[in-house]
Amino acid sequence: MTITAQEALLRCIEHREIFHDEMLGLMRAIMKGELSPTMTAALLVGLRTKKETIGEISAAAMVMREFANHVVVKDSSNFVDIVGTGGDGAHSFNISTTSAFVIAGAGAKVAKHGNRSVSSKSGSADALESLGARIDLSAEQVGQCIETTGMGFMFAPNHHPAMKNVASVRKELGVRTIFNILGPLTNPANAPHMLMGVFHPDLVGIQIRVLERLGMKHAMVVYGKDGLDEISLGASTLVGELRDGQIIEYEIHPEDFGIGMTSSRAFKVDNALESKNIILSVLDGQPGPALDIVVLNSGAALYASDLVASISDGIVLARSTIASGAAKAKMLEFVKTTQELGETNV
Repeated sequence: MTITAQEALLRCIEHREIFHDEMLGLMRAIMKGELSPTMTAALLVGLRTKKETIGEISAAAMVMREFANHVVVKDSSNFVDIVGTGGDGAHSFNISTTSAFVIAGAGAKVAKHGNRSVSSKSGSADALESLGARIDLSAEQVGQCIETTGMGFMFAPNHHPAMKNVASVRKELGVRTIFNILGPLTNPANAPHMLMGVFHPDLVGIQIRVLERLGMKHAMVVYGKDGLDEISLGASTLVGELRDGQIIEYEIHPEDFGIGMTSSRAFKVDNALESKNIILSVLDGQPGPALDIVVLNSGAALYASDLVASISDGIVLARSTIASGAAKAKMLEFVKTTQELGETNV
């Protein structure tokens, strides 16, 4: 079933859904640059205005995955992505990036997929570069890095070249579009486990059902009720969990896990250097709220990876991984490996 761009725009204006097969064709046209900038902009704003449906987001994510430069990982057991949509306005240090070192240090495999700062003061790419890592690796090199160290970073522009066809439209619009939602759904390594943070409570139920349609094995979508796109210490956190084809939604609170509450303002940074310093202090095991929020999010991701049986067990493992020095050792190993692989690109 096909639909013209004009017909799709009329659907948006009338607040009617664009069906799965129609959305596949429409998204392919957008990704190939076959639509004019005017029509692309109109459709992106139209979808946002009527609110994108689970079916539309799922179809769009499938097409983005189709167009991506894929990373091949042979063993997908305990293979997890930890990612946030961004856009929460908290300007916090790189919690998920720090957690990735803990998760990999604990024995799971991590495929981190990210970009430079857009809405934050320090994106995952900025943070990793500040630590000395090379982010310009090819898909094959990222696969090697994951096989060697248990962790890889995919710099989004390197793996989604077709995004160049919408880059100028998105920049000129300057508002959130479906692409802000799609980023975390389009990991080029197709990790079957995920902890995803979102910027709006409505996205918890939407994104977990999109992940179900995309064939995810065990995933958690979280929204801190203080607005954080992570599991928060400043409020309770909404959770949508998909496990073995079943979805449940619930709330968790830091005190459920023996962790004290702290305002999310405590994690605010102004640049990548400040974020780097906090990352290093956490990996050195310095007690405080930054360590607590990393342990909590790492624990949830370890649970989502199926390396442990519960979030509580994940928190215990995360704490011991940091205390033993394994998390910092993993960071150093990852940085060294990316540098060695990157030298062949010169």
